[in-house]
Amino acid sequence: MSKTDAAPNVEAEAPPSASFKEAFLFWLKLGFISFGGPAGQIAIMHQELVENRRWISERRFLHALNYCMLLPGPEAQQLATYIGWLMHRTAGGVVAGVLFVLPSLLILIVLSWLYIAFGNLPVVEGLFYGIKPAVTAIVLQAAYRIGSRALKNGVLWSIAAASFVAIFALNVPFPAIVALAALIGYAGGKVAPSKFAVGGGHAAAKQSFGKALIDDDTPTPSHALFRWTGLLKIILTGALLWIIPMGALTAWYGWDHTYTQMAWFFTKAALMTFGGAYAVLPYVYQGAVAHFSWLTPTQMIDGLALGETTPGPLIMVVAFVGFVGGYAKAILGPDHLFLAGAIAAALVTWFTFLPSFLFILAGGPLVESTHQDINFTAPLTAITAAVVGVILNLATFFGLHVLWPKGWMQGFDWIAALIALAAVVALLRFKRNVIHVIIACAIVGLLVRVLSWPQ
Repeated sequence: MSKTDAAPNVEAEAPPSASFKEAFLFWLKLGFISFGGPAGQIAIMHQELVENRRWISERRFLHALNYCMLLPGPEAQQLATYIGWLMHRTAGGVVAGVLFVLPSLLILIVLSWLYIAFGNLPVVEGLFYGIKPAVTAIVLQAAYRIGSRALKNGVLWSIAAASFVAIFALNVPFPAIVALAALIGYAGGKVAPSKFAVGGGHAAAKQSFGKALIDDDTPTPSHALFRWTGLLKIILTGALLWIIPMGALTAWYGWDHTYTQMAWFFTKAALMTFGGAYAVLPYVYQGAVAHFSWLTPTQMIDGLALGETTPGPLIMVVAFVGFVGGYAKAILGPDHLFLAGAIAAALVTWFTFLPSFLFILAGGPLVESTHQDINFTAPLTAITAAVVGVILNLATFFGLHVLWPKGWMQGFDWIAALIALAAVVALLRFKRNVIHVIIACAIVGLLVRVLSWPQ
């Protein structure tokens, strides 16, 4: 039989069905293996869901991904929520999204406690001495990666440059930068739409892995069709899921209490995550470090390092911020430090990720009508350009604290600079895995500290 005769039979093969239990077990597994940041997590889902299991076609997968990349929040977690929702209704979406985050939360609570309890040990200090320059290099890589994709013309380059100057030199709040970029994008979409058109993203699928459960021509499931009643139900449920815990915190502890302020602050942060976690980290720094003093600049860098080495979205670094803040403030008294930190970590995770679920469950049925609308995409294109400047500011902030750890007048740490340079070369030139780079830098940092101990 010729290839042309065989191909239709391959396409006609029915894929295996996927029960709710089977999907549950997959999302649980994904929560423990989702290393490598959003690119790695999306690649894992593509291999498992499109190529191996054929639960969703290539075209439908990329269509969902394009929508998630336009939203604030972690796109990989939102993509898992979207596919889970498409397959098994609201329950499927909630399970997929929660299991994408839950293992990371539990791991980070334990690691945060170990960091606070044993972070002053020489061995731990040595490891973090090497990890911090690596984190600086990783943030630079993020700025390069997003910038190379997003800055397609001089207008977008100008927005990125202005964003950097605004936050670095003028200390303009991140939400103000996002709002201004959105206004520029909206106006630009009217005046010069070609400068703000979405391009260079995920193109239409050209490859087929066989017939999928949710294939290109599979009708939209009834639960995924737009209904005003369904939208109102999601909005009302989301409002209650936010109002009830926020109201309880305010009534029990008061508005100025650390728990209440964390809930409010990370609600705002959740709506600022255009461009991924690196984009919102400067805003988290402004609030958590500079304003509320929940943790120190050094602890912020260490928290990002822990977030890079654990599964789940990088924005899960907020769990570290919450734990350290709750623990250090001894919110529940000196005898319950771990409990105070764990509750804070769970709270900030709840308020950070709640909007992501609402965006998917409420917006999923509207994807087709908004995906190609320039009025919708142009502001987000401008925001993404501004995010590049914000991330570059974050890299500058980390670099200043890593290379001049004791301030400008105390000298330059040339060993940390060499580690950072080596990490940049490994990431950008040799395309090495982030986890491998962090481990290598940690070992180098430990060796440097070991050699310096006799002195």
